[in-house]
Amino acid sequence: MAASQKPTERVVSLCTPTTAETMLVFDIAGYSLHKGIGAGKFIQSNPVSVGGYEWCIRYYPDGDASKESEDHVSVYLELLTKGAKARVIYDLRLVNHEIDLTTGRCCPKLPTEFDSLDASILGRNKQLKKKRSELEKSPFLRDDHLMIECALTVIKEPLVEETVKIRVPPSDLADNLGKWLETKEETDVTFNVRGETFHAHKILLAMRSPVFKAQLYGPMGDRTARNITVEDMQPDVFKDLLDFIYCDKLPSLDNPDKENDEMVKHLLVAADRYAMERMKMICEAVLWKSLTVETVASTLALADQYHCSGLKDTCIEFAISCNRMGGVVASQGYVHLKRSCPAVLGDILERVTKSPKV
Repeated sequence: MAASQKPTERVVSLCTPTTAETMLVFDIAGYSLHKGIGAGKFIQSNPVSVGGYEWCIRYYPDGDASKESEDHVSVYLELLTKGAKARVIYDLRLVNHEIDLTTGRCCPKLPTEFDSLDASILGRNKQLKKKRSELEKSPFLRDDHLMIECALTVIKEPLVEETVKIRVPPSDLADNLGKWLETKEETDVTFNVRGETFHAHKILLAMRSPVFKAQLYGPMGDRTARNITVEDMQPDVFKDLLDFIYCDKLPSLDNPDKENDEMVKHLLVAADRYAMERMKMICEAVLWKSLTVETVASTLALADQYHCSGLKDTCIEFAISCNRMGGVVASQGYVHLKRSCPAVLGDILERVTKSPKV
């Protein structure tokens, strides 16, 4: 009788593809001013680094000089890094200003190879082409603006690794610090915020916030203080501030509702008060994503008051684009903006004046 065969040891190799993703946006202001520069001539967006390579969107107002592109506009994704080859999945499209959706796509579903040394690699399968007469009657062109987007995924060379003997765990620093905040172990300062008490560690507060450092260890501060009263702040806002100081993250702020937006604004004010710049910028980004005609005026007033220059510029561009200004003026937030930040109205007027007309 044949001896039973035992399975040999399995050694598993893993092929792990890695990718880098981003959205390239090319906002072409003054579409009409670029017409007539000549076939084969182009303008291009600023270079963007994705997956270790430099990329841009190249736009030909009068076509790329090929016979098929006559009386068309042409758009390409271009690899700028010299001597490089890259495999990508990408989706070139125009933004429909009427419904804020991207359509008019040129979207290869399978990976495509780009070679910066081979000019012929820019074939028609990598081109977005639109007949000019159709484009100028379409919702893609609004207020002489043409916006091009390219969703780009760069596929990096897969890493093949044999069975890993030693696995390094992820960092648990934030978890450990969070537990110290939760258990109040070794805390040496107490904050009283409208009737609620919060315990914390002076040295960690000072490390994360220059304002806390000056308050707790500076020449004008009180190194012996163990009880501090915080005025003009809600307890839940101060709690989230401490959570960010210890764990470097804020609670989930992705729900686009009015209550959430108000909380983000309070957190931005707290971040500004304690010079927590990263926390402040996170709040700015959340507010930018949730801009609407009804909220942009109040958000603009907040950005002006707390010196959020990036958010302020974004609010102004949002308000004056796509014929939104009428709705903005009719909103309740505009009344507050006009009363509290009259200088901002001058900024809006100046930006409208400089905007290109069709």
